[in-house]
Amino acid sequence: MRTGEPLPAVGEALAALATGLWHWDTATGLVTVDAEAARLLGLPAEQVSLTEAQARARLHPVDWNEITGVVQLAVAEGTLAEVRIRVMDEQGRIVRVVRSRSKPSFDRVHKAYRLIGTLQEVTEPTPGTPAGRSAVTGDWRRSREAFLLDAGRALAEARSTQEVLRVTANLSMPGFSPDGLAVFGVSGDRLTVIGHHGQQPGDDSPFSDMALDTDYPAAEVVRTGRALYLSTPEQYEARYPLTWPLAQRFGRRSWAFLPLTVAGRTMGAWMAAFTYPVAFTPDERSVLATVARMLAQALTRAGLAESERALTDGLQRTMLPRLGPQRIPGMSVAARYVPTGGGLQVGGDWYDVIPLPSGRFALVIGDVQGHDVRAAGLMGQLRIALRAYASEGHRPDAVLSRASRFLHGIGDEEPSDPRFATCVYVEVDPANGVLDIARAGHPDPAFRMSDGTVLTRPTSGGLPLGIDPDADYPTTRLALEPGETMLICTDGLIETGGHDLDSGWHRLRVILEDHKGDLEELADTLIQAVHGPSSHHTTGPLTDRREDDIAMLLLSREGGGCGCGDTMTVPQPVRRTVLTVAQAEPERIAAARQQLRDLLHDWSSPDQRDSAVLLLSELLTNVLVHTDSDALLVAEITGGVGERRLRIEVTDTGDDLPHKRRPGELASSGRGLVLIELLAHAWGVDPRGQGKSIWYELYESVDGSGDASWPS
Repeated sequence: MRTGEPLPAVGEALAALATGLWHWDTATGLVTVDAEAARLLGLPAEQVSLTEAQARARLHPVDWNEITGVVQLAVAEGTLAEVRIRVMDEQGRIVRVVRSRSKPSFDRVHKAYRLIGTLQEVTEPTPGTPAGRSAVTGDWRRSREAFLLDAGRALAEARSTQEVLRVTANLSMPGFSPDGLAVFGVSGDRLTVIGHHGQQPGDDSPFSDMALDTDYPAAEVVRTGRALYLSTPEQYEARYPLTWPLAQRFGRRSWAFLPLTVAGRTMGAWMAAFTYPVAFTPDERSVLATVARMLAQALTRAGLAESERALTDGLQRTMLPRLGPQRIPGMSVAARYVPTGGGLQVGGDWYDVIPLPSGRFALVIGDVQGHDVRAAGLMGQLRIALRAYASEGHRPDAVLSRASRFLHGIGDEEPSDPRFATCVYVEVDPANGVLDIARAGHPDPAFRMSDGTVLTRPTSGGLPLGIDPDADYPTTRLALEPGETMLICTDGLIETGGHDLDSGWHRLRVILEDHKGDLEELADTLIQAVHGPSSHHTTGPLTDRREDDIAMLLLSREGGGCGCGDTMTVPQPVRRTVLTVAQAEPERIAAARQQLRDLLHDWSSPDQRDSAVLLLSELLTNVLVHTDSDALLVAEITGGVGERRLRIEVTDTGDDLPHKRRPGELASSGRGLVLIELLAHAWGVDPRGQGKSIWYELYESVDGSGDASWPS
């Protein structure tokens, strides 16, 4: 080229020097190479765009993994990223070694790396030589920092001893990666093998129970706390002639034995063995010593985590019953317990299933205040006390009263840390499905009917256990019909994920109504909805996402729609709810109205639904105002969708039969029967042996007009 002539294009100049150009954008996942770079990668000599997977298939997997660390370090330091990469063919053979130099940048908006660089073929150095030790990066010190950053992050994330060993075995040290690893521990005065890599199963047997005073490198390291480096087999044999035959058969050429030290105490030793000679320069010893320190810390953390998990499992096995294959005639039970995610993962939630002397059985679920070891201990004591009181044959109210007195007494022993507990105790008669429920400050049970309708049935309750030793716990009697399922749970199932009681119940109701599987599958689905991946996208109104323990019991009575191996059939879809409104509890009229709204949640005519609630309110109010007795409400829906019949029956023990009156314009009463005659399709008054029953019926119409007559 003569002076004054234009310079050749960059691509032409690089091609003349057998140097290729490449561009990599992690946002798009594409690697673009020119003709020379494609040739060096073993591809046809033409410009091409490759996916990351296609580019990775041409490179040695170890080198690909180290590229990421080198790039991150170069971005952090603002320097060039230089790596030496082995190119592989389709059979996995190394065809050449190339050196890449690139200038990486990081796009914070797209959170992606962009690199443009060069590729040039180089000669493969001999392992163990100074050139070989810089084979990956061309800059030993920068490569070492990148490696240690990656190794520290990987070891810090390991949560068990096996994970720590697996991470250690996969570490690729810059320029001198060992092919054999072993981690030794100490048990008394014996050396043990915690784990190894690069050997066959059973090869560790001669070393697994070795006395610490044995003439073996790992034993000496544990005794002295100082590292040992053996660069040649001759050094090993000369220094440890007695145990050299044990190591000779593995065919290694160099060994490093380093102490695993935590808080000044040597807890074991780490062996790194090489199939080629290693001089163990100061830089190499520094890397090995740093990895040994990180490995010791990781093993200590993993050991503590495994001890905590073992303690948690032991507490759960001790304090929670195993339902096992026990069979309740005509019924099925499923239970779940999920601890909170913090600490020891134990808390105060529990459940129990107790056989009773009467042949019945009891379901108990509760929650002791707190999420610590004390809460777990109190939970265990309270569970045993409840089981003892129930086994003596006491009724539900008496069981909870005695348990409250018991917990209050324990609180007197710790006046600085008083605790209370919420609880639901359900005595179940398998023969007829009758439930006697006593509740201590706990959420009401929910019922899934045979057609999928879900109701939260209000029950009488008292104070949480342990607050007042003389508290009363009234009992509510309900019936579990064939095909129905009852859910009782702690508030963790309702409120986990930032929900309050209202939004949490709505979430559970949707799952209960839509589920089609058996009882165990329903239990798993409820837990998954609260703790699964989707729960993080369906948070509730409480932004702090309060997490809590979860205890849950499901009880199904066999029949159509229960999902428990239906052995009975229900002739037609039936929804039924029963509720008592006492003279001293007029506020339960509001609960009755809500029960009816829930029962009619899919009724085709909103006007009929409002009419049914209005008429129910009239009948219950008349009983409380004009008699001295309590009112018993029975609401029942029968028939198929579009042709259903609602029958409401309110019974009391009063002898006076109602009469229809014609109230004046300013009268404050007397319109109840007039409203019933106007809004109901049919109604009547039936005298009983003691008292009377007033009933009315509404017939569903497909068009929602409310004018359809009941089909004959």
